Amino acid sequence: MSERLEDFIKMNREEFDDLEPSADLWARIEQHLPPQYNEAKKREAKTFSLGFVLRVAASVIVVMGIGFGLYLRGTKKEGVDFAAINPAYAQQQIHYTSLIETKRTQLKSISKTDPELYKEFNGQIAKMDSTYKELNEELLTSPNQERVLQSMIHNLQIQTQVLNQQLNVIEQFNKMKNEDKNDSANI
Repeated sequence: MSERLEDFIKMNREEFDDLEPSADLWARIEQHLPPQYNEAKKREAKTFSLGFVLRVAASVIVVMGIGFGLYLRGTKKEGVDFAAINPAYAQQQIHYTSLIETKRTQLKSISKTDPELYKEFNGQIAKMDSTYKELNEELLTSPNQERVLQSMIHNLQIQTQVLNQQLNVIEQFNKMKNEDKNDSANI
């Protein structure tokens, strides 16, 4: 019996396919639905889109967190404990680095009044600082770490001396400018 039904459908297929539902059929059906259904549908759509956005945001945060963690893990270098090599050198290193930081802050005050001079002075210190960083990297692999640490401290001492000289030059320059102003004001 089912074969006869299938044969009948195949033979009369065109007669079955001639009727198409109208384009506004679903809109007319929705009009006859109770109002609770339409409100629930609207709430569901908003909740879904908000939920989707929250899931995407959470995924992005997780991926960024993992990426940042991997970045930190890859760039993290094991530092050398200066105090384990030589406690006196470790104290000197701390003293000179804090002194250099203070003097660099003083030097930054000139950046607004004379940016070219600041750029030149800062360039000199940057060269010495890059040498210090190279020595710090060498310290990790050096068989004679005490000698490298001694060189690092010597570099910091030179940086301190250069910064002192630079600050003296700035002070003398400012003194001369003030004297010139006073002389021109007295005339």
